[in-house]
Amino acid sequence: MPPLAHQFDYLSVEDYLAGERESEQKYEYVDGKAYAMAGASANHNFIAGNLYALIWYHQRDKSCFPMTSDMLVKTTAKRFRYPDLMVVCDDDPSQDTYVRESPILIVEVLSGSTHRKDKTEKRAEYLALPSLLEYVLIEQDIAEVVVQRRSEAWRSTYYYPGSTVTLESIGLTVAVEAIYERVDNADMRVFWAETNNHE
Repeated sequence: MPPLAHQFDYLSVEDYLAGERESEQKYEYVDGKAYAMAGASANHNFIAGNLYALIWYHQRDKSCFPMTSDMLVKTTAKRFRYPDLMVVCDDDPSQDTYVRESPILIVEVLSGSTHRKDKTEKRAEYLALPSLLEYVLIEQDIAEVVVQRRSEAWRSTYYYPGSTVTLESIGLTVAVEAIYERVDNADMRVFWAETNNHE
């Protein structure tokens, strides 16, 4: 982000968007201020990459398609976020090739630094988008996928290893294990073992 972000208490939307096109660091924009995005772990990248690939293959000949965390979503006139993954359609009204405005599905992979914000502040912004049909929260340290659907009044439904997740917004059903492919750490192995012992 250009020095403007650090020299003034308020940054205009126009200056923010111009800065994002040039910046090597990604920033989210909230009410006139730019906030740096933290780096992501290997597990985070595996999870986001796995789900992106599954959605891309499923949607390859359809009008709606996945986009990665390099694409901004405009949640309000003064707020821009970088979801880990979202699905948008050809009819998205945005005239900016760096921004989308009408996602039908948003996915966030949770980490210690983003857990609370993804479940509160960002959730409120995402669910207020008229286009959004589903919000998915994926833990990266335990095997747990949470799906919230507009059709179910945004009630949380939880999925664990041994079950499948249906993303109704795009008609895709995937195994929880497919989402966590290559994810391998102590907490995950213990959780998977405990789950399998209960079967």
